[in-house]
Amino acid sequence: MNDAPNSIFSLILSGEIPSHKIYDDDFVYAFLDINPLTRGHTLVIPKENAPTMDTLSEDSAASLGRVLPKICRAIMQVTGAINYNLIQNNGEAAGQTVNHLHIHIIPRYSDSEHSFVWANQPIDHLDAKNIAESISAAFSNFLRSNLWAAEDNSG
Repeated sequence: MNDAPNSIFSLILSGEIPSHKIYDDDFVYAFLDINPLTRGHTLVIPKENAPTMDTLSEDSAASLGRVLPKICRAIMQVTGAINYNLIQNNGEAAGQTVNHLHIHIIPRYSDSEHSFVWANQPIDHLDAKNIAESISAAFSNFLRSNLWAAEDNSG
């Protein structure tokens, strides 16, 4: 996986590599994927150099959240797509190929054949109870210790 400072997305943001820009503000840049799965396949990236969602600052995350619905609506209107997928992978083992956070907006058409369906399994309720409690406690600890604020300034 490419390092974020030297990634293709960093080169696009710096203007060293051209792109088909869809949206640009102080925090977010959106452009057409050069290897689209479908017509209108768009990548939305933070300008902040963050490899994964958990390393992204709250300001950049909020900016992504504000603009994603608007970009999705514009893509749907212009392409005539009937639905769309939002795909965001965190880490190489999860399928991330560029070490810079990015969200794919992939329009779905009546003849679209790609699939992101996986084989699910019934939940183990005892394990679910334990992991839900543990995650909730970790979340509360992060909030109390303000660790997220320190991590937001690290990258």
